[in-house]
Amino acid sequence: MIWFAIASLLPAVLLAAGALWGGVWAAAGVLSITVLVFFLDKIANKTMPDTHEASGAGLSIGLGVAHLLLLPLVVWAVSSNPALSMLDKVLLVTGAGLWFGQVSNSNAHELIHRPLRSTRRLGRALYASILYGHHASAHLRVHHVHAATDRDPNSARVGEGFWAFALRCAVGEYTEGLAAESAARAQLEPKPSLWSHPFLSDALVSSTALALAFALGGWSGVGVLAILSAYAAWQLMLSDYVQHYGLRRRVLANGKPEPVGPHHSWNAPRWYSSAMMLNAPRHSDHHMNPARPFPALALDRDTMPTLPQSLPVMAVIALVPPIWRRLMDHRAQRWRLKAEGPDGRRARDIPQAVLDHARGTGPGRRPLPNWPHDPMDDIPARPGDRAPVQH
Repeated sequence: MIWFAIASLLPAVLLAAGALWGGVWAAAGVLSITVLVFFLDKIANKTMPDTHEASGAGLSIGLGVAHLLLLPLVVWAVSSNPALSMLDKVLLVTGAGLWFGQVSNSNAHELIHRPLRSTRRLGRALYASILYGHHASAHLRVHHVHAATDRDPNSARVGEGFWAFALRCAVGEYTEGLAAESAARAQLEPKPSLWSHPFLSDALVSSTALALAFALGGWSGVGVLAILSAYAAWQLMLSDYVQHYGLRRRVLANGKPEPVGPHHSWNAPRWYSSAMMLNAPRHSDHHMNPARPFPALALDRDTMPTLPQSLPVMAVIALVPPIWRRLMDHRAQRWRLKAEGPDGRRARDIPQAVLDHARGTGPGRRPLPNWPHDPMDDIPARPGDRAPVQH
């Protein structure tokens, strides 16, 4: 548990110091969530051990408090602190945006899955404070119901670039989340008051955050909050894009999708980035056991798709769709084929040109850089297919 606390809280402490004094503290805050994470993942080259003796509830609540303190502090510092230079402010927005997007989003996600109503409300309030409260409804009532199907706006399709996905996700999350939340409330007896609708409480929290930002820094403060919120939401969508790209549940004879299994989410089990993001990269086990606390999430490389790099690195790659597709399309297709059995039904539905493009074996295609070997490359797709380029 100590590494979860160090990795997730260290950037917040450094960023708070940067908000007060700028200079080396602001730079250290950015480096602690970018360069430090990258190199510790590379140097250690190991996974987080499975932990069953702690629930992590105390750390989650502590991170929630840190979020509620750091957000107004950064808004004030960037909009009103005369001690900060322009470079300090750029570094602070960059580092804080990364922390809210990668660490606090992961923590809010953990909180909304907790059994206690108070912790679930805290998690929703954290999302609402960065103007994204509707994600709590969309995640619980849409994503966990329809993950790895076309009905889920947060599950990317094979060949769908991130930027197209982000637009579809941003609209779909709100509309589908509102519809699902309203439908669930309509089934309650007695009928709840309209004023108790979660989307109204989200609006109240978001309005309070905007009013506080204005009080701390005028319209500049509101602008800073808007930038931080958009930055955090963008990273949340990147995370969903990476962790569900191209994986789909089979439709059964009754017309319903098969139950969520280990092969329906991508996992990135690098040590330090996993600790920083509270094991959010162990995504398969989370979807199969949504109520399982983050320290207890397990990993099975034989049955769970594994990304070739850490989640933050893969998120950066996803920003360039052609490179992302050459790296990930053939991996996604092979996991889908493996899950559907040896008869190759899905493979016959995939045009050869699409397979060639995905594997980098078509005319004029150049191999990717020397990525780690993917064990799925050893599984033949169908008779007559050319062997994929080994990365």
